[in-house]
Amino acid sequence: MRIYERYFARQVYLTFVFILFAFSGLFFFFDLINELNSVGHGNYKFGYAVLRVALQTPSRFYEIIPVAALISSIYVFAQMAANSEYTIFRVSGLATGQALRSLLKIGIPIVLITYLIGEVVGPYTDQLSERVRLEALGSAVSTNFESGVWVKDTLSARADGEQVTRFVNVGELKPDATISNVRIYEFDSKFRLSNVRIAKSGVYQPPGHWKLTDVTDTQLVDVASPSGQSKDALNPVYRAQQITLPEYSLRSELTPQILSVLLVAPDRMSMFNLFRYIQHLTENHQDTQRYEIALWKKLLYPFAVFVMLVLSMPFAYLHTRAGVVGMKVFGGIMLGMSFQLFNTLFSHIGTLNTWPAPITAATPGLIYLALGLFGLKWVDRH
Repeated sequence: MRIYERYFARQVYLTFVFILFAFSGLFFFFDLINELNSVGHGNYKFGYAVLRVALQTPSRFYEIIPVAALISSIYVFAQMAANSEYTIFRVSGLATGQALRSLLKIGIPIVLITYLIGEVVGPYTDQLSERVRLEALGSAVSTNFESGVWVKDTLSARADGEQVTRFVNVGELKPDATISNVRIYEFDSKFRLSNVRIAKSGVYQPPGHWKLTDVTDTQLVDVASPSGQSKDALNPVYRAQQITLPEYSLRSELTPQILSVLLVAPDRMSMFNLFRYIQHLTENHQDTQRYEIALWKKLLYPFAVFVMLVLSMPFAYLHTRAGVVGMKVFGGIMLGMSFQLFNTLFSHIGTLNTWPAPITAATPGLIYLALGLFGLKWVDRH
């Protein structure tokens, strides 16, 4: 790094850390107030609420980092402009393109930290946070359906070579990834109901098996039509064979990682878990639009740091008479908040209109990047 780059980096990093923790503290306070509604239910005490919100802090870091990078760099450049420091750098031969490249170089460690938090720390602490809350409340996870969670599970082939399609209903998903009140409806390759299993509970046994307990297994077998009568496909005749088993090992493509999608919102999942869940949905011919957009957003979001740094660069060319430092910082906050709002809004619009996921995820960043480059070109000319 050159001397002026080290000077820029030191100023930006110090301000970035201060703003990051300041905003995180503000969000911590609001999240804690929101969490107080659950305090007093079950064993959920105030200490658990504080722990839960604290475990969500890495995800807040992940959301705030681009905005913090924008505000910190705007503040540093506004101070330099007010003290005529940046003017001196320009007189000394610092070109606009060279300054922009140096600023982007400073942003590389911030991008790497964003990836680390978004892929490793954040998803783990979010799941841990949800488990702390659920265990304290003594509750389990389910969807909006009163019957619980419904998941489609397709096996490539059974021992006899026939493809099997299952619809699995999980009444409760516990925080430790065990399941209870399980009902499994199994269909053959012609989509005829062939088996119904009801289990009290289940636990995953890698690789690829669930150990079900207290199982009632009902097998449906076709009965031949009486002689002289044609077989009615719309009114089939079955013979039911029911047995009760204390334990049953079920081969399945479902894993706790797939079911744990219900514990964390897609935007807070890691790219690896999102990719695996998209594969599962694709194999079962289900809609993947929402999760593909979330995957591309996770892939591109850290690069929003570069976009924010480009947006901050024009503020270095605005002298004090064009606006005080406080007004510039306030403008930076509004600019960062507008990016977050537009990014979220565009994702929902893309989901509703089934736009391609890469375009939906990349468009907000590209628009703000173009805005930053246009602003930089304008202030450089004037």
